[in-house]
Amino acid sequence: MSKRYIESAKLIDKTKAYSAEEAMKLVVDTAKAKFDESIELHVRLGVDGRNADQQVRGVVVLPEGTGRSVKVLVIAKGDKAEEAKAAGADVVGDDDIIKKIMTENWLDFDVCITTPDMMGAIGRCARILGPKGLMPNPKSGTVTTDVTKAIKDVKAGKVEYRLDKNNNVHVIIGKASFGADRLETNLRAVMGAIIKAKPSSAKGTYLKSVYVASTMGPGIKVNYSEN
Repeated sequence: MSKRYIESAKLIDKTKAYSAEEAMKLVVDTAKAKFDESIELHVRLGVDGRNADQQVRGVVVLPEGTGRSVKVLVIAKGDKAEEAKAAGADVVGDDDIIKKIMTENWLDFDVCITTPDMMGAIGRCARILGPKGLMPNPKSGTVTTDVTKAIKDVKAGKVEYRLDKNNNVHVIIGKASFGADRLETNLRAVMGAIIKAKPSSAKGTYLKSVYVASTMGPGIKVNYSEN
């Protein structure tokens, strides 16, 4: 561990679960790298993701944004392609873009949005886009006829949360430069969405543990209630 990490770790009482307000102040104080560190939220849930009825997945627009510039690709034809260009999409195309992804493994974008009529064609790229988390999906709002709203939401700070194979959810909630108050606003927005998404079949404690950390900093346990 680096000297910077060791110094940051000294600020944290590992036996304590901090309030959201305290945790956000600490996570900013422990982000000591020379770049603007991302702040990450890690939530362990009391569900069994092997069961289809206990999946936890959704999207939320962070009130304070993500602090990142997002490059949006829209795969659409005709009027929807023109609508996407007018709405600020960074790259717009149809079969030409699909061919580029398949033949050149081109992935120079952060989010891919498409219209339902293009999903059959995009399916050919699933083996490339899927592992990178770039495959459009109706549940994340990236397969839609309202491309304008989809683009604006992504640019405004929409993030997706989803259960991993170990029943954890990992979400970026902003940058250290946001300061504690803005980060807390984003934290509460994401946690509210995760709590609302609790499967009806989930039994026992839903929020097993909640931690925040900067990119290069130590984890900070947060005392967060489901109520």
